[in-house]
Parts: sequence; structure tokens; C-alpha cells
Amino acid sequence: MPINILMPALSPTMEKGNLAKWLKKEGDKIKSGDVIAEIETDKATMEVEAVDEGILAKIVVEAGAQDVAVNALIGIIAAEGEDVKAAASGGGAAPAPAPATAAVPAPAAPAAATAPAASGGRVFASPLAKRIAKEAGINLAAIAGTGPHGRVVMADVEAAKSGGGAKIIPMPGAAAPAPAAAPAPAAMASGPSADAVKKLFAEGSYEEVPHDGMRKTIARRLLESKQTVPHFYLTVDCELDALLALREQINKAAPVKDGKPAYKLSVNDMVIKAMAMALRAVPDANVSWTDNAMLKHKHADVGVAVSIPGGLITPVIRDACHKTLSTISNEMKDLAARAKARKLKPEEYQGGTTAVSNLGMFGVKDFAAIVNPPHATILAVGAGEQRAVVKNGQLAVATVMSVTLSTDHRAVDGALGAELISAFRGYIENPMGMLV
Repeated sequence: MPINILMPALSPTMEKGNLAKWLKKEGDKIKSGDVIAEIETDKATMEVEAVDEGILAKIVVEAGAQDVAVNALIGIIAAEGEDVKAAASGGGAAPAPAPATAAVPAPAAPAAATAPAASGGRVFASPLAKRIAKEAGINLAAIAGTGPHGRVVMADVEAAKSGGGAKIIPMPGAAAPAPAAAPAPAAMASGPSADAVKKLFAEGSYEEVPHDGMRKTIARRLLESKQTVPHFYLTVDCELDALLALREQINKAAPVKDGKPAYKLSVNDMVIKAMAMALRAVPDANVSWTDNAMLKHKHADVGVAVSIPGGLITPVIRDACHKTLSTISNEMKDLAARAKARKLKPEEYQGGTTAVSNLGMFGVKDFAAIVNPPHATILAVGAGEQRAVVKNGQLAVATVMSVTLSTDHRAVDGALGAELISAFRGYIENPMGMLV
């Protein structure tokens, strides 16, 4: 029978996306694992792989289509030996609720081995389903897949998490999954109507630029954060002279490979490392708030705000406190470049336990950033500049950088936030501590 290709969910929160490009045309033979299309979300462009084999009998949604709902029918595959014309006319609409799709996001690396089923066979699951199950401590073998040929998909794992019928068995060595947090109140990015605003300006004196998906998402999330997260702010000044001297020394010592230094540290790379080590030193601040419990993280995963056309994205440096400065520097350059090209994968910009937003390169002295849940903190970094300071009762000149820590006061109280930002300043002003 015909196999429906459905719009895939590229992340747990995705509701719709744009079908940017078909990489196969009608009549092409499809093999499992072939990249068949490119899907754009508000944050990135992802390649989509075919799960089933056959012939692409019909393209239902043309390339360039905007706001295609997850699990909407986008194409039809004729199974091996099936009449292509009959398959093209026999494909049906996607059932609800969302079952699987005949296409899945292409994994960044070869998929990990599937968990053994109770019968001793293999469990077939999409990469996204595997990742969500692993994070939740769910044994995939206990879930009945609703995807093609019994494949376990994201919807099946989410049903298991919410107690929707699939049995949950903790994986060996994994803690039982925490109860799901109650959803936050919906916050809509509201404002005056376009017609009302247009009346304030002369006709022809402006250009109307429609909001794209990224801008709508930024507006919704930040409005929700300011309405539901009680923000608390702490600002300190950090002297940078020792850090700048160490940075110069490290960069001069960088080995040369293919005519280029193996790394070139920036102040921002050292800020990322300092923030991660501060969270390790103050573990009670490395948390996320939920209605049922505080999630105390075992790793310091630092998101870094990167400006891209039309908005911003926050790629995450995982376990940054245990990475060398050179590793952080090279990883950040790679993530930033792919972020600007909108080629990041969801797992590269989702999650994280804190974030850093640096506007120092624009000459901004200080500012306060908005907490982006599930983070409980975000560090706003200003420009390093020479200022007059008093040392041992004498006037002197030092390079000083102002930083402001915004916290979710439900999770990080004032004294705890002060302890965290003090630890951060300690690493910035005594940077040798980041090398041991």
C-alpha cells in the first residue's frame, strides 16, 4: 500500500515548518536513508531522510511551501512492486493524532545501537525518539511503535512520558524520569493592530515587512519570560588585564597547522569557560525551575547568543567547564558559522543550563538580558574599556568589563546569584584558575 511522507517534527516543540526544497523528484527511486527534502524551522534548516524504500510517486506539498503543519501529508511513496500511478492517487491524509512520518531528520552522526526488545530482537526508532527516550530514562523496548513497520517515533515516547499507555521501564543505571512540569500559561506576543499603527504615519513613508517564523518565536518566548519569570539582576565590574595578558600568551603559543594557528582565543571564549566553572563552583545555581521540582544539572552547558539575519539563536557549548579554552574557541567558531547559515541541528541549540549574551563588540557598556527558560540565569557582557580605579588607596588605570547576571528568582535567590557572579569574577580576574 502507498506510504505517506509526513511533515516531520524536528524538535519536541515544533508545530510547523517550511518545505524549503525537494531533493528527489517524482519517479525517483528512494532508498532508506536517502535525503529527500530540506525543512526550515524558525531556527535552522534540516535535511530529512526517508525511512521506507520505493518510488516517489507524488509530491503533495511543493517546495517553498510555508507553515506546513507537523504530520501534514507532503508526499507519497509507492512501495516496491506497487503501481506508481495507483499509489499516487491512493495516498491518504495524515491520521491524527500524530503518528510517525515516513521521513526523519538526518542524524548528525550514525545512530546509536537500538535497545534490545524483550523478545531479543531490535527496536526500530527515529533518532529524535531515541534521544527523548534516553533523556527521560525510558526503555524503547517497552513502547509499541506507531510509525511505519512498527517504528517508534517521538509521539510514542511522549505518550509514554505522559502515561498514555506505553509502559515506562527505567534504563539500567538511569534515574526514573521526573514528573512533567505543568505547562506555563500561554503568553501571546500581542500589540497594537497594524491598521491602528499605520494610521499614525503618512502613506508611503514606510515599508511593511511581515514577521517571519523566527521573529514570531522570539517575540512569544521573550514576552512569556517577562510575564512569567520574576527577574532579578546583579551587576559587577571585572578587571580584565590579567585575562588579556594570558589570552595573548596562549594565542602566541598556538601551534600552526596548514599555515594557520590551531586556535585563536577571544575574550568571549574565556567568558564562556569562566561562567561554566562558576556554575561548577556554585552548583545550587546550575538549575532549572519546574512546577514540581528543581532540576539540578550535573553539567554546565552554556548557551551563547549569536546574532543572525532576522533574529538570534543560542548554540550550546556542552559541559563547558571540562573543555579546554582552545576546544571551546574552535567549537564556538564552528557553531556560530553554522548558526549564521541556519544549519544547526536542534540538539545544538536546545537546552543548556545558562546563557551568555555579549554586546561588548558593539561598544555597549552594560545591559540586562532576559532569562530564556529552561535556563535560570543569563549573563550580559559589556565592553572592556580602560577606567580609572583605586588600588591600595592610589588612582590607577585598568581595563574593566561590566557584567550583569539576570536570574529567575524562583530558582536562584539574590544571595545565591551574588555567589555565582562573584565566582565568575574570580575566574575572570584570576584566569590561571581556568587552566587547571
